[in-house]
Amino acid sequence: MRKISVVVPTLDEEKLLAGMLGQFTPDLVRTHNIELVVSDGGSRDCTLAIARMHAHTVVENTDGTRQTISIGRNRGAEHATGDVLVFLAADTLFKDANEFFTVMAAEIEDPSVAALTCSISVSPAEEGKIDRAYHGFYNWLFSMMNKVGMGMGRGECHVMRREVFDRVHGYAESIAAGEDYEIFQRLKRVGQVRFLRDVRVYESPRRYRRYGYLHVTGSWFLNFLSVFFLGRSVRKEWKPIR
Repeated sequence: MRKISVVVPTLDEEKLLAGMLGQFTPDLVRTHNIELVVSDGGSRDCTLAIARMHAHTVVENTDGTRQTISIGRNRGAEHATGDVLVFLAADTLFKDANEFFTVMAAEIEDPSVAALTCSISVSPAEEGKIDRAYHGFYNWLFSMMNKVGMGMGRGECHVMRREVFDRVHGYAESIAAGEDYEIFQRLKRVGQVRFLRDVRVYESPRRYRRYGYLHVTGSWFLNFLSVFFLGRSVRKEWKPIR
């Protein structure tokens, strides 16, 4: 059985991190041979204390340098020892954790596959009609993009073998937003990017509630265009919502 390293970048995530990391029960970790790595960007709240209670490895930002999420993921990967890397956000919750790792572990064994991603929605406890319609459309869109070879996966869930991650040299650390699209453009040159529509994770709706779907979508689109044409993001940082 391959060892799976779950890498979670964090920055001041005390409100949601305990619930996210608490999904990794001893039974789940043992069954799927999981290593949990938290890569912190310099939190000033209780994030590190929470991470130490749950994670096998906690990577701290000791020099105080502001990190992009790409830097956080790369630093976490440097300290990970697994054959498979699963990058999740600090607010990512599983619909079914056992199903997630069972399916991902089987799919990633296909040598033609470079990376995996899955459906993302707002948890049923917080989901409204607009949330359901919005995420339903984007899950369909990203599924179609990957079927035609364009390559796309949102930042809440990226899965790849270690050798593939090393081959593409990880995430582009200078890109603050749109880094998910950028790495998948490199991954698709290595192999197939497979979107698993029947596997689902949930994200917090906090950004949509703060700014609204129109604003968030506009920001995504501008950064997508900038990364696509210029190789850099419009934003110098992706402002956290806490």
